[in-house]
Amino acid sequence: MKHRTYHDLTEADRSRMGEQVAGQRRRVEDRLSEVKRVVAVMSGKGGVGKSYITSILAHGLARRLTGGVGVIDADLSGPTAARLLNARGPLVVDEEGVHPAAGRDGIRVMSTDLLLPEGNPMRWRGSQQDGFVWRGALEAGTLREFLGDVVWGQLDLLLVDLPPGSNRLQDLIELVPGLTGALAVTIPTEDSRRSVERAMQAARDAEVPLLGVVENMSGATCEDCGVRAPLFPGDAGRALADQFGVALMGSIPFTRSTEPPEEIGVLVDALLRTLS
Repeated sequence: MKHRTYHDLTEADRSRMGEQVAGQRRRVEDRLSEVKRVVAVMSGKGGVGKSYITSILAHGLARRLTGGVGVIDADLSGPTAARLLNARGPLVVDEEGVHPAAGRDGIRVMSTDLLLPEGNPMRWRGSQQDGFVWRGALEAGTLREFLGDVVWGQLDLLLVDLPPGSNRLQDLIELVPGLTGALAVTIPTEDSRRSVERAMQAARDAEVPLLGVVENMSGATCEDCGVRAPLFPGDAGRALADQFGVALMGSIPFTRSTEPPEEIGVLVDALLRTLS
């Protein structure tokens, strides 16, 4: 099935869709003009701790970069980044736009978690029969607003925590053509490897640079004996890194501590080397 886009129209476009889209992209470009790099954190599978990796990575980077670090939580239905980074509302809105919340270490955060009443999910306000038609467009529009309406200011790095799947990655590519790259998160299992493989291939097909792989929950240390043992079977992180010819940037163990694990330093160093 072939669909026409606004580029294919030969008759007069009374909606002026082309102008609207061009204006939206210019607004995003203007907002990100002082942001040096935009990096997507992605995974093809839910439950791998992608938002956790995003938050501890932002935490480590904020202590190393003097120009500022920001985080967009693009998982609109299940946002957790704001809580993980201790960022709270209410958000400030003025003539400049929407100002992101400040998390720990001064990390600037934008998330639907800062917009929704406590415990309330996102809801479609129109006809429930039409929701499946418009929901994707509205989610893409929300990401566009997070990029184009938020006053990010000067940042060394903006991390975009994407939901599972490749749809939001494609939306991000269209909004940020100069996307610095994508970092893939997996857990050790074969199921995770297969899901993340698809996401990484989608990124490569879209010509997004693959920066590396992070294996989360790679093991856990016994609190009594101090021995570290695997939580899951498999070595998905190493397998994916070898398959796509990128670095395994870090193997992050499971921990109950609220403080970032020691291994985050290795991850931060690896990412900074890749970006330099």
